[in-house]
Amino acid sequence: MDKRVDTLTDAQLKWSTPVDVGRSRVRVSFHNPLLMLGSCFADNIGGRMRTVGFDALVNPLGTMYNPLSILDTLRRIDSATPFTRADCVPVGAGDGRVCSFYHHTRHARPTPEEFLADANAGLASAHEHWARCETLIVTLGTAWCFRHNGLGRVVGNCLKHVAGEFTRFRMAPADCADALRQIVDIAGPRGVIFTVSPIRHKADGAHGNQLSKSTLLLAVDDALGSRPSARADYFPAYEILMDELRDYRFYADDMAHPSSMAEDYVYRRFMDFALPPVDRPALQDGERQARRMAHVKMS
Repeated sequence: MDKRVDTLTDAQLKWSTPVDVGRSRVRVSFHNPLLMLGSCFADNIGGRMRTVGFDALVNPLGTMYNPLSILDTLRRIDSATPFTRADCVPVGAGDGRVCSFYHHTRHARPTPEEFLADANAGLASAHEHWARCETLIVTLGTAWCFRHNGLGRVVGNCLKHVAGEFTRFRMAPADCADALRQIVDIAGPRGVIFTVSPIRHKADGAHGNQLSKSTLLLAVDDALGSRPSARADYFPAYEILMDELRDYRFYADDMAHPSSMAEDYVYRRFMDFALPPVDRPALQDGERQARRMAHVKMS
């Protein structure tokens, strides 16, 4: 009888297909302010970065998902054009508060005066931060947009208004790419890092979600290819979750959002991608301090 024992090769023992993130042409640093715009995935990663000491401003007008809303947000922050009564919109579904189509409903206030005071104070602060900022990080969530039929423009948030007020459409890859090129142009000498959120939009169905994400991926590739001299790069967050972490244990209970473990893993891969070695000691100090603070809160 053949007593040989078959052994698995190193390749067969691998449980995932690692994504090579490389080293970014755009670096992040503890010494330079960052602006992060985009989906709730940007909120999660940005929150982790703030916790360890980065000077990061994350979604000052609220979470945004599509390229046009992110572009509109950046234009407003760059220009610091104040919000006026014309921007005030009542939140629907009997909410009773006032907001704007530029903002997430967490910015809604009981009266127009209160909303405008808060919105313009936040805008002024965001503009000041942007003036000092050296790096912009944009996380794209979806290519689907809602255009308000009366205003004729894409909104960042529907504010619980009835569906009949809007026309929903999916941007073409060329239109997405044009919006991203405008973002790079507004950023000017600042570095820009694009990423596509790995969070799946289940309302579109599996195929619709893939079409949307594919549109965003094609658009980023097009935009970066047409701006080869710009300080812009792409971080493959979507690919890391799809290929390296392709197991439902890395998802939250809704099976669409990444779990806390997955978010932490992507955050660490992003640090490998964009943080220069000279800042590694500061990162380790910040993480130790964050753990101490978390322990104190739990005590």
